Amino acid sequence: MSKLYRINSDESLRKGLAEAVKIISDGGIVAFPTESFYGLGVDATNPHAIKRLFEAKKRDHDLPILILISSIRELPQYVAYIPSRAKRLGKKFWPGGLTMVFRSSPILPTVLTAGQEKVGIRISSHPLANALSRALNVPITATSANISGMPPCMRADQVVEWFDNGVDLILDGGITEGKHPSTIFDVTSDPPKILREGIVKAEEIIKSGIYNEVINSV
Repeated sequence: MSKLYRINSDESLRKGLAEAVKIISDGGIVAFPTESFYGLGVDATNPHAIKRLFEAKKRDHDLPILILISSIRELPQYVAYIPSRAKRLGKKFWPGGLTMVFRSSPILPTVLTAGQEKVGIRISSHPLANALSRALNVPITATSANISGMPPCMRADQVVEWFDNGVDLILDGGITEGKHPSTIFDVTSDPPKILREGIVKAEEIIKSGIYNEVINSV
């Protein structure tokens, strides 16, 4: 059975993060809460860990996986190009529920991007997810903790039920919001496209005044 570690104090947070960092660095899978649902984190630069993640989720390999970074300063390492307006959008909505899709850097394995040469990136506003991102020297995946096609998990015990031994560690940070997933916004096209509307609504992006036109392809 997956190891479950309850985070309910500063000390448990410190110990839980230390164990999670070790597991992810060794190629393992860690479940953790985000601002929407529980996510599954592996080292996003480790193709073997990513393949194991696909197997655990029973996910089609032609579906890319988004990643979390801890700071907008890290963005140039993992994308080929940053449109100036996308950087402004990141400063406005990050940390938060907006995933932006960029042209990916060669540093990211093709198994992560499903050969599409694009990658979805965000900075999480959940304190535990953000702390985990900051504790690592690599980006981590944040695909929802579920078997593909099934509802995502809002509680740690649901992750246990779905994955049993498929996940090495579950950081139990309590019940997540669970209302909507992150919004996926592709900034590689002109005008940019909303591929999935979630936490951040299309009108919020438009009202920011950063983009004059946005295509909602949902």
